[in-house]
Amino acid sequence: MTELQRLLIRGSEKVIGHYQFLLDTAKSEHERELLKRRIEKERRMLNDLLQGSDPSARAAWPAATN
Repeated sequence: MTELQRLLIRGSEKVIGHYQFLLDTAKSEHERELLKRRIEKERRMLNDLLQGSDPSARAAWPAATN
């Protein structure tokens, strides 16, 4: 796994965490649905990043499977 891949993976994890915080504090159903979609999109991107890495690297990033 390259340094760039690690940076992108950590960035995606931070974005997911931030969206999750916003989801937990959302005031409307519309806001919750929007944030759920964004979290799913970011998780798909994170999984794509991990698919491009070797199997041992994927095992080290359990957040992508949540």
